[in-house]
Amino acid sequence: MKKFSTSLYGYNKTEVNDFVQNVIKEYESMLNRLKTQDTELDDLKKSLEKYQNMENTLNKAIMIAEDTSNQIKRIARDEGKGIIEAAKRDASRIVNDALAKTEELERDAEDLRKRVIIFKRKFRQAIETELEAIDEIDDKY
Repeated sequence: MKKFSTSLYGYNKTEVNDFVQNVIKEYESMLNRLKTQDTELDDLKKSLEKYQNMENTLNKAIMIAEDTSNQIKRIARDEGKGIIEAAKRDASRIVNDALAKTEELERDAEDLRKRVIIFKRKFRQAIETELEAIDEIDDKY
């Protein structure tokens, strides 16, 4: 606490005035610092709010990206299953077509063998008939 010297009519006015001026300066200085700090605090609060909003937006974006990723994975799995099932159906159809074609070719081959046998018999008979005719000619002359 400040002590003032006394004069004829009370305290020394110069000392009191100097002290009051010092108090006013200190008070104004503190007031300015408080205003500056309040401004900084408001700026920091705004920045914090901005960053919190950005964080919320990023979190939402991450959640949407995860959901989208999961949907894409599910769709890819479903499409993969569909492709595999279609491939199996196509493979079964191709195998069945090949078996049917094989059976048809085997029937055609068997039919051809029978025709060859019939042809051989007819040809052999024709040759034997011609040989008999030749033998008859030889017998006549």
